[in-house]
Amino acid sequence: MFLKKILTIGFVAAVLFACGDNGSSATDSDEDSSSSVCEDCDGSSSSKAKSSSSSSILVEYVDPSTVVKGTMTDERDGQTYKTVKIGTQTWMAENLNYAYTGVPYDKDNYTSDSISWCYNNDASNCAKYGRLYTWAAAMDSVGTWTTNGKGCGFRNECSPTYPVRGVCPEGWHLPSETEWDSLRTAVGGGAIAGKMLKSTSGWDDFNGEHINCTDAYAFSVLPAGFRVYEGSFKDEGLHAHFWSSTEYELEGAYYAYYTLWYSYLDKASLYNSYKYSGLSVRCVKD
Repeated sequence: MFLKKILTIGFVAAVLFACGDNGSSATDSDEDSSSSVCEDCDGSSSSKAKSSSSSSILVEYVDPSTVVKGTMTDERDGQTYKTVKIGTQTWMAENLNYAYTGVPYDKDNYTSDSISWCYNNDASNCAKYGRLYTWAAAMDSVGTWTTNGKGCGFRNECSPTYPVRGVCPEGWHLPSETEWDSLRTAVGGGAIAGKMLKSTSGWDDFNGEHINCTDAYAFSVLPAGFRVYEGSFKDEGLHAHFWSSTEYELEGAYYAYYTLWYSYLDKASLYNSYKYSGLSVRCVKD
């Protein structure tokens, strides 16, 4: 075990030198009061990160050389996705692009025939980034495929039965907050998970400078941005946001946990987002 820790630290140090940090520091804490992209996003997220320590989760570091790449096909629409096995978890290595359009959206007099969208309502962005889903859509709150997440939506407190398939293909499910945390731990911890898992292209900082990282595990997170509840889109090129199946425990049931990935920081954080926001979805195998 002692040798494993030395090897892990050595690998992390090597990556830190290989990929520019752009002024951020890798620490053991995910708390950063200035890092929440949605602090001023019209209710799309609360400004406080989840206080969660990766060390509390019994997951071992996974060497990138052991990653197993594959593919899977969603039988509902025939789309094929890359997959990657990191330790004991098998993840989709691309964002879900299933067109969940059969349920109408209605929020503050803004209506549409869909609860999933392409960024800027441009179909080419769906091909590039996948679709953006409300939490209710991600959870399959109407029970189209299973009842595990039925009724889980805005202002509806729920107790889902895990795993929650949600909008994911058969045999896959929407990851819980704990499963996202396990992934962060497996790649060296939340402080460097972004560096390890982000795509090697497509990320910009606020000055328009390109920031590329290792994508050491072929997870290929892209900066897909998000959709604000009233219909605007924000942060393409700067941030990625992925839903979890875990509701944020706050009176009113307005929020659910998600992971936030930054163009200008190495870490990946756990936050809570307004359930009406449109965020990306990655599925994990049952």
